[in-house]
Amino acid sequence: MTITLTPEQERDLWAEARQNSQQNSSEPFESYSQIPRQLGKGYSRSIEVHPQVWLGISNYEYYDDILEPGCECIHPVEFAVSLSGTTIDEFGGQLGEGYTLISGGGIQRNMTFLASQAQVGIGFSMPVELLATFYPTGDEEIPPQLRFLVKGNEWQTLLYPKTTTAIQTVAQQIVNCPYHGMTKRLYLQAKVLELMSLQLAPFLAEQGGLQPQPRFRAGTIERIYQAREILLSRLANPPSLLELAQLVGVSDRTLQRGFQKLFGTTVFGYLADKRMEQAKRWLREGNRTVLEVAIMTGYSNPTHFSVAFKRKFGISPSQCLLGKKSV
Repeated sequence: MTITLTPEQERDLWAEARQNSQQNSSEPFESYSQIPRQLGKGYSRSIEVHPQVWLGISNYEYYDDILEPGCECIHPVEFAVSLSGTTIDEFGGQLGEGYTLISGGGIQRNMTFLASQAQVGIGFSMPVELLATFYPTGDEEIPPQLRFLVKGNEWQTLLYPKTTTAIQTVAQQIVNCPYHGMTKRLYLQAKVLELMSLQLAPFLAEQGGLQPQPRFRAGTIERIYQAREILLSRLANPPSLLELAQLVGVSDRTLQRGFQKLFGTTVFGYLADKRMEQAKRWLREGNRTVLEVAIMTGYSNPTHFSVAFKRKFGISPSQCLLGKKSV
């Protein structure tokens, strides 16, 4: 079963849960909340590892899938890693199962998020201005290579970098921090910076690290991300490669090269991957047949769809569908 929460309902449930939880007096910079009992079991911890930098550590299990409609509001910079479970937005972005999340500062889109039942992970947020503190340039300005994360009153940048072994290791070290008191806070400060660097690494590498010598022309990387957003919003009826390139103002060759460098795959490969993730969500909903999902995913031959699905997820579409119906 899937439960839909309005932002007001979610806020009220968590406010009640916090009132019923106790702060750890031995860790004055840390708070602890039980998951709202109406939704599941487990906990969420919030730790101020640095002034205005809040680290969240979650370990809980929902009784049902949760749909959380978002709101159009100002959003800080946020980094997140899921060690178990997935959170999916309606445009095809996914946190978990091989992907992490970077949310830039700016206006958050009004999106619906699907959170699966078991969730273990970490995330930390900060005001945009702190990017100038952690990556100083000498003039107290945010480095040009990170300004794609600063949108002000425009739509925020949403990135879903692939999970690496190094990222998973640091996230596990944060969850299993062996220290207490001030030593714990110092340890977590270092790990937060390390994780931020690891998640930003593929984007900074494309721009020559933090050296002002990008291998793409100025603005090209942002246009590639814009192309990705267009692709995610039109999964059912995607533009052609040439049309997509024209929409964002780059050549089709630059677009292909950009997708390969930033996302590790071609434009078509990225589209196919996201379509397959959408197919999995449809099957999990349990109200469509495998044939219907295959056609909606762009496969006229259900056998080809089944082969591709099993190659990606390790189970057949029928097994995915039956598994959902048995819950």
